[in-house]
Amino acid sequence: MKDFDKWNEHKKIIESHAGKRFIHEREVWWCSLGLNIGDEEDGKNDLYERPVLILRKFNDHLVLVVPLTTQLKNNEYYLSLVGSPVQEAAVLSQLRLISTKRLNRKARKVSPERFEKVIDRIIEVVFKKPRPAP
Repeated sequence: MKDFDKWNEHKKIIESHAGKRFIHEREVWWCSLGLNIGDEEDGKNDLYERPVLILRKFNDHLVLVVPLTTQLKNNEYYLSLVGSPVQEAAVLSQLRLISTKRLNRKARKVSPERFEKVIDRIIEVVFKKPRPAP
């Protein structure tokens, strides 16, 4: 059983965080995603965190992310990030808009080529159409 009370206490700490983080697209950050409902991707450990890839920075407070996992599955919603420091995949079905207050620490930055593959695959999967040519 999930301990939502413990997560809610931690969420209060996250909400109280002040200050500006310097965040850029293509970066992988450890993020407190929390305990979520049903099949939504949960965080792990005492900080309820998991790595996320920053897809789009809207402003200093909101970013669009895709969670990363080491649990690889062979389906259209998981994109293996070949060449990453660890064997991992982007969970394309779990895109989320989050507050930058949830971001704990930067882990690394993915290559422009790998980032473009993630974006292209998200467009294919989410919108069920190929990305238009430039």
